[in-house]
Amino acid sequence: MATVPELGLEELVRVHQRGVWRYLRFLGAGPAEADDLTQETFIEIWRRPFEQRDERATAAYLRQVARNRFLMFLRARRRRPEVDMETADQDFMDYTGDDGGDLRVQVLSDCLSKLEGRARAALDLCYARQVERAEAARQLSLSEEGLKTLLRRVKHALRECVARKIPQARLP
Repeated sequence: MATVPELGLEELVRVHQRGVWRYLRFLGAGPAEADDLTQETFIEIWRRPFEQRDERATAAYLRQVARNRFLMFLRARRRRPEVDMETADQDFMDYTGDDGGDLRVQVLSDCLSKLEGRARAALDLCYARQVERAEAARQLSLSEEGLKTLLRRVKHALRECVARKIPQARLP
């Protein structure tokens, strides 16, 4: 069986970085925290290589290291986890599936690419460009409540689109 250095840390990061980052976000880390903790996870692997068996076992081990780094991060800030850490790994796998969520991201991207008009503009203004809701509503000639309703409908449509393409998808 190969060890991490034989496979190359760069390849390990390329294959698993996104999944580790998503897992940390699932645990409750903010985006910047997840960035830092993901880096720390791979630094830990670089310092203490492990026996890599297969991709699934490697992903599970990386999640374990990331979870431990996250718990140390929380302890240092005297915070408590917001999720049940005993079941977090299984909950994450139930939610993302065996592909770590990559298929869902691809499907969601496809569904997003089909949005047009006000729906697309509303998502772009509110989420990509992070324009204040009042300003976004003004630019779209909607009331704030109208924008809120439009966004709710668009999110529902995206959930439905993903669910049609991945029937087992359980989206919040």
